[in-house]
Amino acid sequence: MEIVDLRSLHRRALKLATVTVERVTPADATRSTPCPPWDLHALLAHLIGQNHGFAAAVAGPGDAPLEAFAPRPPAADPAAEWAASAEQLTLAFADADLQRPVLLPEISAEHPFPAGVVIGFHLLDTVVHGWDVATALEVEYEPDDELVAATLRVAQFVPTGSAREQPGAAFAPVLPVAVDAAPWPRTLALLGRALR
Repeated sequence: MEIVDLRSLHRRALKLATVTVERVTPADATRSTPCPPWDLHALLAHLIGQNHGFAAAVAGPGDAPLEAFAPRPPAADPAAEWAASAEQLTLAFADADLQRPVLLPEISAEHPFPAGVVIGFHLLDTVVHGWDVATALEVEYEPDDELVAATLRVAQFVPTGSAREQPGAAFAPVLPVAVDAAPWPRTLALLGRALR
């Protein structure tokens, strides 16, 4: 199986998300997000926890426990905690063998994925949840065409079904979208989101 190296795109996604997260203030913690029932504080806790979990899975023996992915609620400085987790993740991905099997217990406790595919999963999370943060803050968020194209490719493989209707699901059920919709609205619709 040929694995595409998405690491440079992933770093670009983290940088875009970082610019957005840096705008968060303590007063924004209870803002609603496109990921109900998460408010902005809970969403940031999820993002920071996922960064640490993916880093542990890729840098370690390839089977980080489920607890490694647990939400990490930010304290006084959400931007600093996000940045630290993003740096740890970037270092883990930089050293990764893209073919190496990695187990992501939140997705499957039995079937590992190549590290290169895992990086694609996290790229999608970063780009789309970055938009969630921006939407909560009511600020602009514009991933470039290359980032959107890569995210859309991954989004087409995200499973649908009843799991998306469970409380705390990262992605809501797929929304209808026009057949001639641009790639970014189509990506969001596949993940249960709509441009506002």
